[in-house]
Amino acid sequence: MKSKRGKELIVVGDRVLIEPEEGEERTSVGLYLPASAVEKQSVQGGRVLATGPGTPIGAPTELDEEPWKIGSGEARYLPVQARVGDFAIFFRKAAVEIAFEEIEYLVVPQAAILALVRGEEAGPVETSF
Repeated sequence: MKSKRGKELIVVGDRVLIEPEEGEERTSVGLYLPASAVEKQSVQGGRVLATGPGTPIGAPTELDEEPWKIGSGEARYLPVQARVGDFAIFFRKAAVEIAFEEIEYLVVPQAAILALVRGEEAGPVETSF
């Protein structure tokens, strides 16, 4: 994600950069979060702004090769499920708050994301915890 000043924020690994949605029980995509979840701040929603490449996976080794040798191939990743523009519901405790160019964001590991809403045609969804 590029800033207006030309700096670039790069998300690494299986993490997702989220612009949090604050303080409402009904999210902008129509998800209803129960008061108990909002009060405890156990779950939160927000818009996905950037994703990391995913979880790194090792290249397959051939039987003749020594397994500790570093391969010359390119890095391979198991991609994250979230896409830029998705609305994510995630465990708040797993999120890390950061400020980039004076704007607050959350960095969330993929494992902490409970659900994604993709596309504009997504209607209201109720959740209960």
